[in-house]
Amino acid sequence: MNIYLTIFLITAVTGAGGLALGGGLAAMVHSPSDRMASLLLRFTAGVMLSVVCFDLAADAVEASGVLPAMCWIMIGFLCTYLLNCWIDKRAHHTHSHGGHDHEDHHGHDHDSHSRGEARAARLGADNGELCACGHHTLHTAGLVLAAAVALHNMPVGMAIGATFAGAARDGGALAALIIGLHNIPEGMSIAAPLLAGGSKPGWAVAVAALSGLPVILGALLGYGVGTMNPLLLAVSLSFAAGAMLYVVFGELLPEGERLWQHRLSGLSTMLGMLLGMALIFAHIH
Repeated sequence: MNIYLTIFLITAVTGAGGLALGGGLAAMVHSPSDRMASLLLRFTAGVMLSVVCFDLAADAVEASGVLPAMCWIMIGFLCTYLLNCWIDKRAHHTHSHGGHDHEDHHGHDHDSHSRGEARAARLGADNGELCACGHHTLHTAGLVLAAAVALHNMPVGMAIGATFAGAARDGGALAALIIGLHNIPEGMSIAAPLLAGGSKPGWAVAVAALSGLPVILGALLGYGVGTMNPLLLAVSLSFAAGAMLYVVFGELLPEGERLWQHRLSGLSTMLGMLLGMALIFAHIH
């Protein structure tokens, strides 16, 4: 099968399909357990760390050396951070609410995360009312979240494409599978406010799925850039590693800690790392 068609099919299933699955779960259960959501986020973070450390970064260092790889990893991290700051400002009015994680005099919580998976439970309890700032209904909030996820999914897709370009195809498929697991709670966070705002389940699932389309475009672009020459491949792998590190340390782990704090919760992250190591080295050897 043509490699571009392979990438298209895999990212369509794991990108759009993962978000659609999350939207469908939100339609069925409405509010996920904080404990289960936290464990899933931590487990996914562990698997992503293995992909970064034992696959993306290792291939980038081999192709370009340690120092250039470190520099591009930092650039990828910072670019993803700035992108999320911009999304957060646009989506949650940080310019008019004086910062993050504050509760106004009406008692309505304005969360600072651009794509926090726990929004499903919080937004689902608002019964379609306007938020305290008077700007967003829950339906509009769900659409804003979908746009934020779609924008963020472009560099995520490029990470998958770079992995296809730099390793065996099994490595790219593994990266896509991990992103698919990560997309399930995101799909729930998109669909829950839409459902609470009165949208039909089919429409909520469709909106969640559409926000995954940039994963496909990003993956094709990342593969095309990564196969041009070894230098561009090293840059693409390093940048992708930095972007994934921001997702892990800037979003997944903090959100998992906020949802459920327990001394043994880190076990989920360790198990995720061990599974990632096993899968990576299994296809290498």
